[in-house]
Amino acid sequence: MPARTIQDEVAAEAERGAPAVARSRGSAGLRNMQQLIQLRWIAVIGQVATILVVHYGLDIGLPLQPMFTVLAALTLFNIASQLWWRRREHASSNALLVSLLVDVASLTIQLFLSGGITNPFVFLYLLQVVLSTVILRSPWSWVIAAAAALCVTGLTLVRTPIALTVEPARGLGDHYVQGLLICFLLIAGLLVVFLTRIGRILRERDARLAELRQRAVEEEHIVRMGLLASGAAHELGTPLSTLSVILGDWQHLPTIASEGELHRDVVEMQLQVARCKSIVTNILLAAGGPRAEAPMEMGLHAMLDGLADEWRQARNPASFAYANHCAQDARIVSDTGLRQMVFNVLDNALEASPGWVALDVHCDGETLFIDVSDAGAGFDGDILERLGSPYNTSKGRPGGGLGLFLSVNVARTLGGSLRAKNRPQGGAVVTMTLPLSAIAIDDARDDGSGDDDED
Repeated sequence: MPARTIQDEVAAEAERGAPAVARSRGSAGLRNMQQLIQLRWIAVIGQVATILVVHYGLDIGLPLQPMFTVLAALTLFNIASQLWWRRREHASSNALLVSLLVDVASLTIQLFLSGGITNPFVFLYLLQVVLSTVILRSPWSWVIAAAAALCVTGLTLVRTPIALTVEPARGLGDHYVQGLLICFLLIAGLLVVFLTRIGRILRERDARLAELRQRAVEEEHIVRMGLLASGAAHELGTPLSTLSVILGDWQHLPTIASEGELHRDVVEMQLQVARCKSIVTNILLAAGGPRAEAPMEMGLHAMLDGLADEWRQARNPASFAYANHCAQDARIVSDTGLRQMVFNVLDNALEASPGWVALDVHCDGETLFIDVSDAGAGFDGDILERLGSPYNTSKGRPGGGLGLFLSVNVARTLGGSLRAKNRPQGGAVVTMTLPLSAIAIDDARDDGSGDDDED
C-alpha cells in the first residue's frame, strides 16, 4: 500500500489528539483503580485480623456471622473488580466514585456491627476522603466527603448491636485508646504508601498530557509550514519553467555556444534550475498534490543506495562514507518523507563537518536504523535536551533548526523516532529508527501456481 504523505499523517494526528488526551487520563484512572483494589485487599485482611483479635483476644462479643458476610461480599466485589479491570484500558471518574462508595458503605456496616461511633476505627473514613480528593475531581470528591459525613452522623444516631466501654482516662490501658493508636498508625502508613504511588501516577499523566499538547503545537506548526511551502511551490513553478525555456534557448545561440566558459555557465544554470524544479515538485508531492506516476516499489537496499548516491551527487561532499549492513531486503514503497528526513540530517551533518560525513544503515529484526555521523563540534547540551523543537539551533540565523524539527516529525509519523548524541572521538551521530512495517509492502498477493495450466 502506498506510503502516506506528511500532511496526511499530521491531519490524522490532529484527529487523534483529543482522544489521546482522554486515553492518557483514562490510563491514569485505571492505575488508580488498581491501587484501590490493592488497598481493598489490605482492608479485607486487616478486618479479618482485627475481628479475630477483638472477639477472641479481647473477649468482646462481636456478631461474627454478619461481619464475615460483609467481608465475603467485599471480597467477591474485589475479585470481580480485579477481573473486570484487567481486561480494560481505562477507568472513568464514575467508576472510581462507585468503587470508593462501596468502600465507604462496607466500612459503615462493619462499624455499625462493632460499636458504631465508639469504635476507634471510625477515623478510617478520613482515608477514603483523602484518597477521593487526590484521585477524583472536585464534584466527585465532595460526594465521598458528604457520604462519609452522613455515615458518621448516622452512626451517632442509630443504636448499634453492641456497646463498647470507652475510658480514655486509662491511657494505653484502655482498649479504645489502643485501637485509636492502631488506627492512626494504619492511616498514616497507608496514606504515605498509596498517596506516593497515586502522586507518581498523576505526575506521569500530567507529563504525558504536556507532551501531547506540545506535539499538537508542533504539528500545527508543520501544517502552517506545509501550507506556506505548498503555496510558494505553486508560485515558483511558472518562473522556473520560464527560466528553463530561456536558458535552453540561450544554450543554442551561436554567440553563447562559441564561448566555452559562458556555455558551461549556461549549462550549469540549467542544471540548477532543474534541481529547483525537482525540489518544488517534491514539495507539492509531499503536500498531497497530484502525482504524475504511481508509487514506485523497490527493494530496501535499492532505496537506501539510491538515497546515498543522490545525496552524494547533489552535495558533492569532500568525504562521504556509506555502509549498508542491513541483511534484509524487503520490498518497500519509495517514500518522499523518508528521503526528505535523511537529506535534512545529512545536510546538517555536512554543514557541521564539511570534511567528512558518514551514513551507516543496519537492521535489527523489524526495525531499520539509519545513523548519520559527522566530525564537527557536536551538539550543545541544551540543543540535545530540546532536540526536535522548531528553531532549536546554535547556528544563529533566522529560520535555523527546522531541518531536524521536520525530520523528527517525519520519523514520528512513520512510527519511529530520531535521537542524537555526541561521539566520544568528536562530532555527533543522529540515529533515525523506523519500523520496516511503516514502509514495507505486505506480501499478500495471491500467487497463481501452474497446477491448472492447460495445453
